[in-house]
Amino acid sequence: MTFVQSTLQNINAGSEEPIVDIDFVRSRDPDTVLSAFTASCDVLHVMAHGDHSVTPTFSSTDGKVEISFEQLGEVAAQQGQGISTSAIIADGCKTGTGVWQKAVRDCLQGEVTYIGTSAIIGWHESGVFCSAFYGALFRNRGKGMSPADQARDAAERAIVAYKLLTDRACPFRVMTLGPSRRARILLT
Repeated sequence: MTFVQSTLQNINAGSEEPIVDIDFVRSRDPDTVLSAFTASCDVLHVMAHGDHSVTPTFSSTDGKVEISFEQLGEVAAQQGQGISTSAIIADGCKTGTGVWQKAVRDCLQGEVTYIGTSAIIGWHESGVFCSAFYGALFRNRGKGMSPADQARDAAERAIVAYKLLTDRACPFRVMTLGPSRRARILLT
């Protein structure tokens, strides 16, 4: 993932305006994660271990930090703002399942392109998919497309590339999610 992070840092270098505003978050510090989830950007990329044994939760590799979507929803409601991005990449294990989708919907301020996984993944799966995703996103730049549509197009291209590169089904899935009824009441 270091490769993807360093590439992202260099994409906008020297540009007067960023090509794409990306918030890349690892779940090491709860305050950083909470502020990133309520900041406005084009792509919110959260890299963490995914768990849903009790409630959908991101946890750090060292096990010292755990942040549930329930906590994120509470903070968002207190601030009166939820996740405000065009696309979310939930780069962790089984983050594309129904329980994760529901939890994300409870934190949304508006409609998003959501990219999650349907399986347990490791650095290899993540690296292959994310490299293809960002390559497609920046190469095409989605001229005439909304940022959400750009992300959907890049994710669909990355899924095809993943299959070609690995000869395996891609564990990443792309979908459109809208705010839940709860989120519409609390975050508008």
